[in-house]
Amino acid sequence: MNFSRDLLGLVLLVAASTAHADVYKCVGENGRITYTNDKPTTGQKGCTLLSRDQPVNSVPMPKRSATPTPSSFPRVDDSTQRSRDNDRRRILEQELASEQGLLEDAQKELAAQEAVRNGDERNYQKFLDRVQPFRDKVKEHETNIAKLKTEINNLR
Repeated sequence: MNFSRDLLGLVLLVAASTAHADVYKCVGENGRITYTNDKPTTGQKGCTLLSRDQPVNSVPMPKRSATPTPSSFPRVDDSTQRSRDNDRRRILEQELASEQGLLEDAQKELAAQEAVRNGDERNYQKFLDRVQPFRDKVKEHETNIAKLKTEINNLR
């Protein structure tokens, strides 16, 4: 009885993996080729039905399992790791302090540029175009500071 159930399972597996479907090859206006099992609409050009005797695999690809760390993989003792983490924190905090100084400088420079209105800037857009690089620099430093703070908070 077990044998017949196994045989039935095998037959169902083979039948499911070799399902047949109408597959269309469509060539777009830009020459891009796509394959679809959706029947093309009447207005859609460049689609042809591929041969029906081509099998289509409908079984999803199996998920890969996580590979365990090999026993020969080098291990770091806790004190060495703690020392590395402390060094990393110190470096990130130095970078954060440096970036905060650069942000202050960029904000001062932006304020100075916004306070000046050149004679050829009667059109407000010219003023905006001139000041935009300074605003971008401020935004860049603010983004860097946010990322550094996130990185510091993620440390153990």
